[in-house]
Amino acid sequence: MYLIQLLLPLYDNEGEPFGRDHFDGVRNELASEFGGVTAFRRSPAEGVWVQTAGEVSRDEVVIFEVMADRLERRWWSRYRRELEERFRQDRLVIRATEWEQL
Repeated sequence: MYLIQLLLPLYDNEGEPFGRDHFDGVRNELASEFGGVTAFRRSPAEGVWVQTAGEVSRDEVVIFEVMADRLERRWWSRYRRELEERFRQDRLVIRATEWEQL
C-alpha cells in the first residue's frame, strides 16, 4: 500500500492566493480517482529552501493525501504536470511512501 502526498502552494509566484476552487478541484479529482482523500487545509505548512544564489525562499503549502494499492507512476507524472500548469509552478512535490496497517 502507498501513501501519496501532494504539496500544493497557497500562492502563485507573484504572491496572489489561489482560490478555494483550485483546491476543491484537486480534492474532487483525487476522491473520484482513489475513493477518498485527506486534505490538510486549515494550517498551512511552511517550506523553506535555499536558492542557488544563496537566497532563502519560502512557500506556504497545503497537503493532500491519498492511499493506493499500487503506485501508477505514469498517472502521477501526468497529473503532476497538469497541476504544475494549473498552479503556475515550475515544479510541484508529489511523494509516495510505502506503508502497512499496524
